[in-house]
Amino acid sequence: MIRRATRYHSVDVAVQQAKEGAVRSKLTSLDRAIAAIPAGSRLALGGNTLHRGPCAAVHAIVRRGIGGLEIVKTAGAYDVDLLAATGLATSASVGFFGFETVFGMARGYRRAVECGQMVTHEHACYTVIAGLRAAIQGVPFMPIAGMFGSDLLEARGFRTIADPYTGQDVVAVPALQPDVAIIHVQEADAEGNARITGTRFEDVLMAQAAKRVIVTAERIVDGASFEAAPETVAIPSFLVEAVVEAPSGAWPCSCAGEYDFDAEYLRAYVDASKDERALRRFIQERILAPTLAAA
Repeated sequence: MIRRATRYHSVDVAVQQAKEGAVRSKLTSLDRAIAAIPAGSRLALGGNTLHRGPCAAVHAIVRRGIGGLEIVKTAGAYDVDLLAATGLATSASVGFFGFETVFGMARGYRRAVECGQMVTHEHACYTVIAGLRAAIQGVPFMPIAGMFGSDLLEARGFRTIADPYTGQDVVAVPALQPDVAIIHVQEADAEGNARITGTRFEDVLMAQAAKRVIVTAERIVDGASFEAAPETVAIPSFLVEAVVEAPSGAWPCSCAGEYDFDAEYLRAYVDASKDERALRRFIQERILAPTLAAA
């Protein structure tokens, strides 16, 4: 409990440490950061559907072939679908899955579940959030209301518990602690302080709940900008293990204030995913081959 409580230090503490030079640089390469993720990890991915997902990191996972992953995300799309289609994700705790109205269903994910290659621990988005909050607070579960009458309660196997004050039942959502969280942000400094422009989704909760945090950033900025405006720090340095400069690190997803999602690429991916062999060819040509050529 004491260890968990230390994750609640204020941003001011992180800023003071930076001023005193107590925090070492956490900058590293994308390949080195991803290589440190063990197979079989419970992996939380920041962003939401087609927006600010850590796609450069996911591509690096695919290139390294890190498998046996359990994915945690409220609403997944390209990033999780790719890990499912390549067989690297073997389970997922998600509330929603799809490519939004424009691109339709996530066929790689669906095929993996239907053939038994992947297990879905079905959630509502809010139960993923509740599980993360339980992990943050160091408690075994988080009570919630509002799920009674839903088929999800019985299908997912969530248990109920009596409120000791009123006697009424509430749903107990078990803690959901990621081994690693990967968050893509617009700006970070070398110490690990990270700034998110626009909607933060569940990224801050993931960073607080996870045992380890990797931040990829569009650009690395001087830490003085965080000292001058500590209220803009979404994820403070003491939560972060590694920082990677990754311009266009959310591509082909969008990144608020930087770029929109790549509709042409995503359409080509979704079309390819209709056929397993076509999808394997797409991954080889569009994700693996360019990296091999660069090497």
